[in-house]
Amino acid sequence: MMNSDALNKFYKNSLTDKLDSLLSAEVISQADYHLLSEDKLGLTDEVANHMIENRITNYTLPFGLGLNFSINAKDYVVPMVTEEPSIIAAASYAAKIIGSAGGFQASVLKREMTGQVALKDVVNVEEKIAILTDHLPDILTRANASHPSIVKRGGGATSVTVRHLQEEIAGEKIEFLVVYVSVDTKEAMGANIINTMMEGIAPYLEELTGGTSLLRILSNYATDCLATASVTIPAHRLQTMTLSGEEIRNRIIEANRFAQIDPYRAVTHNKGIMNGIDAVVLATGNDTRAVEAGAHAYAARDGHYRSLTTWECNTRGDLVGTLTLPLAVGTVGGSISIHPTAQFSHRLLGDPSAEELGEIIASVGLGQNFSALRALVTEGIQKGHMGLHARSLAISAGATGEEIDQVAAKLKQAHYMNLDTAKSLLKAIQQ
Repeated sequence: MMNSDALNKFYKNSLTDKLDSLLSAEVISQADYHLLSEDKLGLTDEVANHMIENRITNYTLPFGLGLNFSINAKDYVVPMVTEEPSIIAAASYAAKIIGSAGGFQASVLKREMTGQVALKDVVNVEEKIAILTDHLPDILTRANASHPSIVKRGGGATSVTVRHLQEEIAGEKIEFLVVYVSVDTKEAMGANIINTMMEGIAPYLEELTGGTSLLRILSNYATDCLATASVTIPAHRLQTMTLSGEEIRNRIIEANRFAQIDPYRAVTHNKGIMNGIDAVVLATGNDTRAVEAGAHAYAARDGHYRSLTTWECNTRGDLVGTLTLPLAVGTVGGSISIHPTAQFSHRLLGDPSAEELGEIIASVGLGQNFSALRALVTEGIQKGHMGLHARSLAISAGATGEEIDQVAAKLKQAHYMNLDTAKSLLKAIQQ
């Protein structure tokens, strides 16, 4: 059981004190305490050289912790990797408010990925669709035979659908017969599993249709792998010194409605959601590009790019927020199996299942959105963001050691917070 009291004022502590408090709170083990204190969670040259081609060095990013998260009545300290100031602070702040109102509720109702084989040059399409339909069980059998290990783990191909796609673009008719296969990938994200299956069934599909397989690959549009997070916040918990909770509630709802109808706002609105989601996806060794692509496609699923979240008022006057998006993430395979920091992230979360990890990530995204909207409709986004950005400016100006905090403190009081001001302040401190 996590001892949350040990994490009070966590952000003010030195690195050593932070590690001590994590150990005291039973967030990390003694073994991980030593790995962190001795800086032994980074990539070795040997592992890094095998992860990518033409490697010459490692590019490091800060690894931080999102605090105060209560998801489905379970407490979490959430690993987040990001370079942008204010993201982790905003997520932790949101989680604290939401936690005081009962926390996040999250679910992943179904967890399957989709593979597709696109066939071209198919004649008598309707006849070939009928043939494919008659052979659906055989297609499933061949798909599973292509990757028997996932079947042994209780997963595998579960269903097949066939679609005839045709459209005229710039006067040219484009036509494909596409076979879609749904696959239960268990704890893996499943890209390699699905790609192997699609390549395995492609020759049989060519035989049945007389067509030629153009592409045999997974889709990152994981509409059968949707994660949902929701929160209910009493209006009085939103109030500030100058605004009532009801006024802030209404402004948040109005701001979300703006993001529903204006794609220019929706893109930035959803980028804020992805600030939190990407940070956890990256920390856990999952594929940020796949998650991003699927999320933005889902935001435009009705042909108009919209907000991924909804914020409404219930009959009691509470603010109710919901986020739903495709989240194809895994807990095994890929870089997770070889990256020591990714493995630590999973231990930090209590070695969650892939389903639980999706629930955590969706909750962080919703919390991030709440924090951003609340700031936007009250004091504005820049006050908190630029306050945290002051340290970065101080470092950019050349400050080191205690000078960083001194320059940052003075920057927060300055009329203009920019690099020139930081340099002037540093010069005055050094004289």
